[in-house]
Amino acid sequence: MTITTEFRLESPSLPLLDVAESVRSTELTCVHGLQLRDGVQLFLVQIDSTDDVSETELTTLENVRAATLVGHTSDEAIYKIIVELEERLTRLFDPERFDIAPVEPPTISPNGWYEHKIFKSYAEFNDYRTYCQERDIEVELVSVSPDPSAIEDPSRHGLTERQHEALTLALARGYYDSPRRTSTEDLAHELGISQPSMSSLLRRGERQLLSSVLDSRKEGRIRSGGE
Repeated sequence: MTITTEFRLESPSLPLLDVAESVRSTELTCVHGLQLRDGVQLFLVQIDSTDDVSETELTTLENVRAATLVGHTSDEAIYKIIVELEERLTRLFDPERFDIAPVEPPTISPNGWYEHKIFKSYAEFNDYRTYCQERDIEVELVSVSPDPSAIEDPSRHGLTERQHEALTLALARGYYDSPRRTSTEDLAHELGISQPSMSSLLRRGERQLLSSVLDSRKEGRIRSGGE
């Protein structure tokens, strides 16, 4: 099941943070990225035209190899910026590394990258998050939602909508990872309920889901002629 996510990446080693810090608006939009070779990345970025930043100013920044003004829109200047990446970050910007696609171009501030992306599955997002965290990049998940066209009717497994919501949130936040990435207290806070209520929702939902899946498999074996 595909999921749509919004999250922030935070690490001083991320590219273009110094570019964002150098402009008055302290924010820019990355509309395209291209890996030229290992350790060298080209980014096409939009900067507010009122910032009046020059190519020369951009090339003085530590990791910027080259900066070229491509043109202007009514509100923004578009620059082609080539940067050096730390070796451990190279594959993070490789489009073939993860099954993901942008919903909107990422925005970049001096504090990090704000991303809005579609992932092939929850597992793919968790792989991406683990990959980042192993490289000292913090991933702050802002929101996650499954593809509405791919959602099975929760009642098919006897789940209430609230149980389905609680289980989906717990899975997305890493409650079922090993080790766990969140607690029932944190999940309860997100849903605006008490911790005992959250624990009860998960427990009843898990039991119902397991019973439904196991019973359906048992019925299938009986129909096929044996247990």
